[in-house]
Amino acid sequence: MVQYEDIKQGEKGAWVSITAYLVLSALKLGAGYWFVSGALVADGFNNLTDIVASVAVLIGLRISQKPPDRDHPYGHFRAETIAALIASFIMATVGIQVLISAIGDLISGKGHVPSLITAWVALFAAICMAGVYMYNRRLAKRINNHALMAAAKDNLSDALVSIGAAIGIIGAQFGLPWLDPVAAIAVGCIICRTAWGIFYSSTHALTDGFDANELSSLRTTVESTAGVESIKDIKARVHGSNVLIDVIVQVNPQLSLIESHRISDEIEKRLERRSNIMSVHVHVEPLELPKS
Repeated sequence: MVQYEDIKQGEKGAWVSITAYLVLSALKLGAGYWFVSGALVADGFNNLTDIVASVAVLIGLRISQKPPDRDHPYGHFRAETIAALIASFIMATVGIQVLISAIGDLISGKGHVPSLITAWVALFAAICMAGVYMYNRRLAKRINNHALMAAAKDNLSDALVSIGAAIGIIGAQFGLPWLDPVAAIAVGCIICRTAWGIFYSSTHALTDGFDANELSSLRTTVESTAGVESIKDIKARVHGSNVLIDVIVQVNPQLSLIESHRISDEIEKRLERRSNIMSVHVHVEPLELPKS
């Protein structure tokens, strides 16, 4: 199936993130300890935490590729959404830790002047993570994968964290050590906001929520199908990155079974031409004519 091929492609993005985090966390921790930069060390530990989130996404993608079985007749695609949800928890934890640490440093007035080399390391890491973000974001959009998009947003947050660390380090060079915690607070807020967005979309999908505008568009497609007199009910839900649709249509009661079946097939074909629609279940009923 195309869905399984797309998920397999998504694994590449998860591996790119894991590789980048392994290399950059080692670089940041080494430079941070050697040149005495607390901001860079914190950024390095942040990347170590992100490895866990990326591994969670990778595991979710692997589970999603399992074919349907007796316990999961629709397949295991929702493992993607659960992976995105786990990633949001990890991001929120990191964001809150950044905020607590930064506010504490701002109140206590702690300040030190690390080597300017650590700022260049932070900026290099930010450029690298921006590149990983763009790769994963483009891939996630192409295969319509929510878990990989969550990983991409995490990549962007990490690029911002590194920029914040660089700003703080550079500010310390000019006698402005307070810039470090202020930049960290701004970055912590961005991370928490991103985590909330991923959490909301994941829980919305897991509770069978569906975008009202998209459902209206699906309804229009069904209504415009030749032979459909009215729509009695239409429902849709997200299953991983795929959409499942259930629709009840009413047709002329004088139509034969074969003609009604043809209308049902046409509805399925028209809906399945749209992207990421995996299954369409159409139930046909006779239109109730007004009593004379």
